Amino acid sequence: MSAGTPSPESAKRVLLAKPRGYCAGVDRAVIAVEKALELYGPPVYVRKEIVHNRHVVDTLRERGVIFVDETSEVPEGELVVFSAHGVSPAVHAEAQERNLRTIDATCPLVTKVHKEVNRFAKDDYDILLIGHEGHEEVEGTSGEAPDHVQLVDTAADVAKAEIRDPSKVVWLSQTTLSVDETMERVDQLRERFPDLADPPSDDICYATSNRQVAVKAMAGECDLVLVVGSRNSSNSKRLVEVALQAGAKDAHLIDFAREVDESWLDGVGTVGVTSGASVPDVLVMDLLAWLAERGWGEVEEVTTANEKIAFALPRELRSKVGK
Repeated sequence: MSAGTPSPESAKRVLLAKPRGYCAGVDRAVIAVEKALELYGPPVYVRKEIVHNRHVVDTLRERGVIFVDETSEVPEGELVVFSAHGVSPAVHAEAQERNLRTIDATCPLVTKVHKEVNRFAKDDYDILLIGHEGHEEVEGTSGEAPDHVQLVDTAADVAKAEIRDPSKVVWLSQTTLSVDETMERVDQLRERFPDLADPPSDDICYATSNRQVAVKAMAGECDLVLVVGSRNSSNSKRLVEVALQAGAKDAHLIDFAREVDESWLDGVGTVGVTSGASVPDVLVMDLLAWLAERGWGEVEEVTTANEKIAFALPRELRSKVGK
């Protein structure tokens, strides 16, 4: 059935991707801020958005969290939480200079990439970091060894990359990219630098990869895919692209059910629903209720993986809460 052809009522259904929503790193970061509020009371300062989701940020702001762009905006001696996307050593140093109490909620999978940067920089490699310019994670990762890291965002960046020794060059990546797009960039880099080394393990996080696999599994059956996620969420935006590439006739990114344009549903039989790794499931449930009111009440879950990963709280909180 194609978009534009009215569907019989019985043909209306929702395919719900699993896994979707919160990953272990986001869950840990949000809980870290909530625990900081419980233990120390407001205000708790957070550098940048703790995770890239409007609902989460707005909810925490209502509870007394103050989000700042730079560490210099935090009054001396106050408590600041570093977001899940990670920060550079320069940010840690600035916090120390300002006598700030810090909780580092960097996702352990981002920390792993930071350690890889340090390892390769120590061995004097040129590091080609595949990622999106201006993204907080990229800024933090590059800041680990700015003299060794070159950002590769576009095909034009591949052509511009300069290395000193063709036998000492490695690629690493932002954790929230499209797997397919990243490998395309790697292939382009390898054409220029045949001895390009791979990261010791996959940099793209398990959750980003799993959510893309789940969308691919259902996209071909979908007239429309709705991805719940914020505009500044890299992994959420990638899910829209992946859905379209995998055969969905249409796909849109929304923060809330109320943002769905009802004209998108014209002639639609099957709606696919998923959410980015920083999205609480309550927003997906709201969307399912919104769709059910309009006749899409039949929901079938499409499961491609069961995630059981959990991360311990940041060490600064573990002794306080016994976890």
